[in-house]
Amino acid sequence: MNALLGLLIIAVGAFCQSSSYVPINRVKSWSWESFWIVQGLFAWMVFPLLGALLAVPEGHSLVELFRESPSFNIWMTVLFGILWGVGGLTFGLSMRYLGVALGQSIALGTCAALGTVMGPVLLNVFFPDMDALASLTYAVLAGVAVTLLGIAVIGVAGSMKASTLSEEEKKAAVRDFNFPKGLAIALLAGFMSGCFNVGLTFGKDINFGELTDPMFRTLPATLLVTLGGFVTNAAYCFWQNQRNGTWGDYAKTEVWLGNLFFCILAGALWYSQFFGLSLGRSFFDAGGTLDTLSFCILMALNVVFSNVWGIILGEWKGCSRRTIVVLVVGLATLIVSGFLPQLL
Repeated sequence: MNALLGLLIIAVGAFCQSSSYVPINRVKSWSWESFWIVQGLFAWMVFPLLGALLAVPEGHSLVELFRESPSFNIWMTVLFGILWGVGGLTFGLSMRYLGVALGQSIALGTCAALGTVMGPVLLNVFFPDMDALASLTYAVLAGVAVTLLGIAVIGVAGSMKASTLSEEEKKAAVRDFNFPKGLAIALLAGFMSGCFNVGLTFGKDINFGELTDPMFRTLPATLLVTLGGFVTNAAYCFWQNQRNGTWGDYAKTEVWLGNLFFCILAGALWYSQFFGLSLGRSFFDAGGTLDTLSFCILMALNVVFSNVWGIILGEWKGCSRRTIVVLVVGLATLIVSGFLPQLL
């Protein structure tokens, strides 16, 4: 029962994340780089900081926590956050060329598999005495494999969509639709985004131990990862502001209030996935199959809900019934991947 509750909490977070790009579509008169960094300020700095504070018991502080934690773990967590930031940048571009549904499906699926496996592998390289590879059990690898299968099926549906729709129909659903270019970017985004879970793995002990509520123990590490990602995204977005002459976006007072509201909402929804991940994992056995696979489950559910939004937003409109059937099979496979470890 506890495991099901944990999965439900993670599912709620996944739904929120998949919904985060809906308010972004309501931002007006700002270039991509301008609204991306403003929503990122809340998604990767403000809300993660508020979340991390929940992990600090009375009489202590975050400064104390980071000062007393091993510096190697701190910097490795931030480093993989910087690398994840590259994935965040290309993640946004993948949806530009593929749409919310297909872009998130391919990027998050790749992220789910690599993020789950790379963490224990790299931790084993630096700390072989921890035997981190032991967490990659048959059940975990089977869950990752089924997730990849589901993503592959959805990718086939995307290819079928690209081959059957006219250019006009593609542009009507996704303005800049370009399957080959979007696929390459989405795969890169997924590979780099997997670094998020690697960062969480290095930072898993950055908390006050028994003094920290189990529900909030991964939130300080989440803050460090998103801090690294914010640095990467800020550097790129400000460079784009300079290159494209879009600094004036921030001075458009007539749209500031509405744009700021939608950016805050998008940031809160995006961060909900990792807040929910932290809460949900507290219901799993520490180091167990579900705990190890939790990041993969989150990404798989993100894909499911992003495709629901894709259908609502008309991104699959005009596709053949056969294409929709393939899409549904892929989504069903992803849902099964979340419960498979419980059956093995």
